[in-house]
Amino acid sequence: MKKLFFMLLVFAPLTMMAQKFGHVNAQEVIQAMPEFAKARQEIEALQKQYEADLKSMQEELQKKAEAFEKEQATLPDNIKQRREQELQEMYQKIQQNYQDNQQALAKAQQDKMQVITTKVLDAIKAVGQAGGYVYIMDTASGIPYISTTLSEDLTSQIKAKLGLH
Repeated sequence: MKKLFFMLLVFAPLTMMAQKFGHVNAQEVIQAMPEFAKARQEIEALQKQYEADLKSMQEELQKKAEAFEKEQATLPDNIKQRREQELQEMYQKIQQNYQDNQQALAKAQQDKMQVITTKVLDAIKAVGQAGGYVYIMDTASGIPYISTTLSEDLTSQIKAKLGLH
């Protein structure tokens, strides 16, 4: 029993030394992916479309408000109140449209990035399993320090796994 305990004490540090650690800059990998560039273009196009729609609605509101200002003095009270109500409803509709667009934009961005992130994580796992790594840490996630002498940079291997050069 003492021999077994002694052997464990002697060989335990050796097994600890055999563990491999890696690091990757996942942001660099993501930005090198053609899917990322395509997703960014699609999000920007969607954002421009939303901005154009919103601008059109604001211009329409401004025209109606200016027309109301000009004829306000000559309108009967009931028509004046109805027009004020219409302007208020248009303003609320613009605000709601803006909020809806922001939510839709955030969801579209999240959906597109989730597919890309999943692909990168799968590549990291595959490289980690193939190379026998205990941990692969992402340097882009704000880890304060990673020893480059005790950890191998796997960014290029992960890019290769994804077909990026």
